Amino acid sequence: MSKVLIIGSGGAGLVSALSAFEAGAEVIVASKTLPTRSQTSMAQGGMNAVLSSDDTIEDHIADTLRSSAGLGDEKQIAFMCEKAPEAITWCNRIGLPFSRDEEGQIARRRLGGASAPRACYAQDYTGLKLLHTLYDQCLKAGIVFKNERFLLNLIVDEETNRVLGATFLHIETGDVEEIRADAVIMASGGYGALYGKHSTNSIQATGDGLAAAVRAGAKLADMEFIQFHPTALKGSSILISESARGAGGYLVDAEGDRFTDELAARDVVARAIHDEMNKSGAVYLDIRHLGEEFINHELPQERKLAQIYEGIDPVHDLIPIKPAAHYSMGGIEVNETCMSSVSGLFAVGECANHKTHGANRLGGNSLLELVVYGRHCGEEALEYALKRPVPDTPNLQLAKDTNFIRGVMYFTNQIDFYQKQEMLANIFYNNVGLVRDDMGLKAVLGAIRQMQKELPFMGPRDKSKICNTNLVEFIEFGNKIELAEMIVVSAISRVESRGAHYRIDAPARNDRMFGAHTITWKEDGVLCADFIQ
Repeated sequence: MSKVLIIGSGGAGLVSALSAFEAGAEVIVASKTLPTRSQTSMAQGGMNAVLSSDDTIEDHIADTLRSSAGLGDEKQIAFMCEKAPEAITWCNRIGLPFSRDEEGQIARRRLGGASAPRACYAQDYTGLKLLHTLYDQCLKAGIVFKNERFLLNLIVDEETNRVLGATFLHIETGDVEEIRADAVIMASGGYGALYGKHSTNSIQATGDGLAAAVRAGAKLADMEFIQFHPTALKGSSILISESARGAGGYLVDAEGDRFTDELAARDVVARAIHDEMNKSGAVYLDIRHLGEEFINHELPQERKLAQIYEGIDPVHDLIPIKPAAHYSMGGIEVNETCMSSVSGLFAVGECANHKTHGANRLGGNSLLELVVYGRHCGEEALEYALKRPVPDTPNLQLAKDTNFIRGVMYFTNQIDFYQKQEMLANIFYNNVGLVRDDMGLKAVLGAIRQMQKELPFMGPRDKSKICNTNLVEFIEFGNKIELAEMIVVSAISRVESRGAHYRIDAPARNDRMFGAHTITWKEDGVLCADFIQ
C-alpha cells in the first residue's frame, strides 16, 4: 500500500488525510501540536459557496479575482469556486453542524468584498467545528497520528529531486526520527506568528513547513502579502470575526461616527482603520444595535472574547479594535496538482500558494480553499505515489539532523532570543505591516541579518533532552528569521502598492503587469527573487 505522509494536522491536513485514505493510501499525519489546536479554529466567519439562485458562481469568481488585486489565477479560482457547492455538501455529509435558516437550509451571511451572502457558517465557530468534525472522521477511519513531532527537514534525493520523507524531533523523547513516504503533503500552516502579539495567529504559526520546503529546493511565492484582519481586540489581538460586520456591525471612530464601508475588501478596511487610529487614537466595533438575543445566538464567541480579554460586554459597550496580522497569502508555489517544484512534495492550505488569493484573500475563501484543495491534493498525492513508489535510497538527512540537535546544545546563550523575537515582531508590525516604504523595509532587513549572525550566541538555556520546549522555540525562531528575510526581500523588490502590500512610496496597481513573485536559494546561499509574468 502506498504511504502518504501529511505534515500538519489543521483543516487542510485532515481533509487531505481523509481524501488520501478514502482513495486507498496508508496515511500518517505528523504534527508538532494536537490536531484540535490548529489555526483553522480561528476561521470563524464561514465558508463561501453559491447555494442560491440569487447568486452565481461567476459572481463568486469575479469577487475573488477583484479581491486578489490582479494576482489571482482565474483558472485556479474558477476551479475552487465551481467546487464550492460540492465542498459544502461534503462537509454537511460528514457532520459539520451548520447553522440553519427558518426553512432549515444552511444559513449564509455576507462577508467583506462579497457581492452576495454566500458564507455558510456554524454560528461564529465555523473553523473550530469543521476542525473537530474532521478529526472525528479521521479517528473513525483509523488514520495514524504522530503528535509532538516537530518538523526539522525534508528528506530529498538530490540526484532525482525526489522527496523521500521527513525528519522530526520527537518533543516528548528528544529523539530525532525519520518518516519515509511515497508522497509528502505539507499542510503546516502560515507564518503569522512572526508578528508576535500583533497577530491573531497562535504562537505555533512559525512557518516551519515553508522554511523546510525552501531548504529542500522548493520555491516560495508572494511572501510579501500578509493579510491584516481589520478587527482584532485592541489589547490582545484576539480575532473578532468578520461575521460581526457581516451581521450588521458598525466601525466607528472616537466620536462614535462611522467612517468606512465595513464590508469592503479586508485590505481597504484595515488601512481605513489604521488611518483613523492615527488621527483619533481609537476605533471601535459597534454591535449593540443587533440586540442581546441575536448576539447570543449568532455571535456568542465574539461576546465571550470581548468579555474575557477586554472586560467589556458588546451587548452594551463598544469593542475597541485594531488591525492585526492574520493570514499568509504567500507560500509554497504549487502547480494544478498541488505539487511543488520538488517531485513528490505537495502543499495545501495556508502554507501553499494555489494562486487563489493573490494580493488579498476574500473573506470566507480560506476554509473553502482548504476543503476543495485538500480533497484534490489527497487524491493527487496518492496517484503520484502509486505510479512512483519511493525507492529504498540511503540518505544522510537523519544523521545530519541528529548532529544538528546535538550541536545546538553547544550554542552559548549570551543573547536572549526571546527578546530578539519580540523585537522582530515589533519592527515587522511597524515597518512590514499595513503601510511600508523602502527605508523602513531596508532597516528591518539589516536587523534580520544581524540576528542571523548572532544566532549561534542565542542557544537554548535548557540543555535537557526530554520535552525541551526551549529547544523547539529556538529552532522556530531560526525558521522565523529565515522566512523574515525572504518576506522583506520580496517586499523591497515589489516597488508598487498591491492589495495587502501597501507602499506609501510606490503607485497602486491592480493589473497583472508586475506578475507573481517567486523566491528561492541559489547554491551559494544567496537569496534570489524573480518576478514571473
